[in-house]
Amino acid sequence: MAEPQTNLPFQRAKSGQVREALNRLEGLIVDGLKHGFFDYSIACEIATGGKRQLVIRAGKSHKFTIPENEVPH
Repeated sequence: MAEPQTNLPFQRAKSGQVREALNRLEGLIVDGLKHGFFDYSIACEIATGGKRQLVIRAGKSHKFTIPENEVPH
């Protein structure tokens, strides 16, 4: 099994909305795997001031507003 890379931009996100979104997504995937099936969708658009509106639809919607300065580079 390959070792996970630790230098990926999303892994550097220690806090903020990016981390919250990734934690939520990970939890949803794990729950879906436990149930044996799932169907999720993820959408993102740029809003006022360069903020990203990220929506994860998984039965109910989870919305995250990510400031431009939190977007990993």
